[in-house]
Amino acid sequence: MELKAFTDCTLTYLEKTFGLIPTISSSVMNNWLSMPVDVSEQERVELLGFQELLELNVQHWNEQELSLNFIGPIFAMVRFSTLRFNLFAQRPLRAKIGEVELYGKPDAFIASGFREPEIPFFAFHEYKREIEASGHPAAQALAAMLAGQALNSTPTLPIYGCYVIGGSWYFMTLTEKTYRISPDYSARTNDLFDIFRILKALKIIVAERVEQ
Repeated sequence: MELKAFTDCTLTYLEKTFGLIPTISSSVMNNWLSMPVDVSEQERVELLGFQELLELNVQHWNEQELSLNFIGPIFAMVRFSTLRFNLFAQRPLRAKIGEVELYGKPDAFIASGFREPEIPFFAFHEYKREIEASGHPAAQALAAMLAGQALNSTPTLPIYGCYVIGGSWYFMTLTEKTYRISPDYSARTNDLFDIFRILKALKIIVAERVEQ
């Protein structure tokens, strides 16, 4: 059995080892990103306040500072914490897929369960402003999504993901062996309202999955 940490994964490794196929067209992604969800005027005002912080600090914040001052508050505004599912951070996640065991601690993931994560539906990774030689956040997020897929009782259902590099957000979907990475959404522009809408849509999707 090969042990492979999320942080050691590359897109090439995941594609060759697990037969994953990238695509530029995904109905799952399109439906998620285009889901009509209202963003209230109060939410817009709060988002603009956080955007000002981001604009002032994004060039020098480290990962933890970006998380504490911007990403965390955005997730908190969506209120992913419920008695049926929750947003977990730095919790161990591992799954055996064939002859490989993937493992790691995603920066955050949404899973069923209240105090302890049970079945993951969404994985999130945050990165510094530059891509390091040790790996790419897309691969780390995709590895966590693949582990989540293996842990789901219905692996044919899609798994969702996201990674952030500085002010740029990228959304991901994994459906069976096919994955899609969205174009970037800049939190420093009006894209921020779309980012928030997409996260609110994700909460609706996860709530529906938990009820199934």
